[in-house]
Amino acid sequence: MSEWKQKRFWKAVSVAETEDGFAVELDGRRVKTPAKAALAVPVREMAEAIAAEWDAQTESVNPNTMPVTRSANAAIDKVTHQQAAVADMLADYGDSDLLCYRAEMPSELVQRQSEIWDPALDWAADALGVRLEPRSGVLHAPQDPVALDRLRGLVHEMTPFQLAAFHDLVAMSGSLILGFAATKDWREAAEIWDISRLDELWQEQQWGQDEEAQATADLKRQAFLHAKRFYDFSC
Repeated sequence: MSEWKQKRFWKAVSVAETEDGFAVELDGRRVKTPAKAALAVPVREMAEAIAAEWDAQTESVNPNTMPVTRSANAAIDKVTHQQAAVADMLADYGDSDLLCYRAEMPSELVQRQSEIWDPALDWAADALGVRLEPRSGVLHAPQDPVALDRLRGLVHEMTPFQLAAFHDLVAMSGSLILGFAATKDWREAAEIWDISRLDELWQEQQWGQDEEAQATADLKRQAFLHAKRFYDFSC
């Protein structure tokens, strides 16, 4: 048997302002999340992006072409109900931030990490009021608890919609600092993504590019850029 797919049943897609934000309507009926909650988003621009995704569906609904809808669903169905736990989980990245664990050799990689990652740590010291310290090797060495508490507080200030985007920015880059750098426009999101992949790019230069690995990296890059876009919608 072929896999069941939801068929397009609506003709018109519209955005409506509601008591809890902005909703998307299909022939006047509000879209709901997979958990059957009302899909209400905080800003019209986000709702319009969701509406455009629904309007672009043809005969069958393809969720893979609806990233803004998926992120909004995650914010409503998942993050909202465990907001503090999600914030704590993301804040924990600060104590093992990618930018702080440096290679011991070869010297060329050590230098490249310093040249590319140190400016991000310097930015965090200025913009976030937090100085994380790099160390050589992969063994865990705790960061200053005061700095970690400061970062934790900043994460907890985020709304569920912001956290849904921030989760992907941090988890895919492996860096709490780069997640913040993306949300605060330190550099272009694409450049921040490349900064997070410094080690992988180094390996590609040494051993050549693997097609399968590159395809996976391309998908992650698209997801990272989408997360930045969704975060901007949420502000």
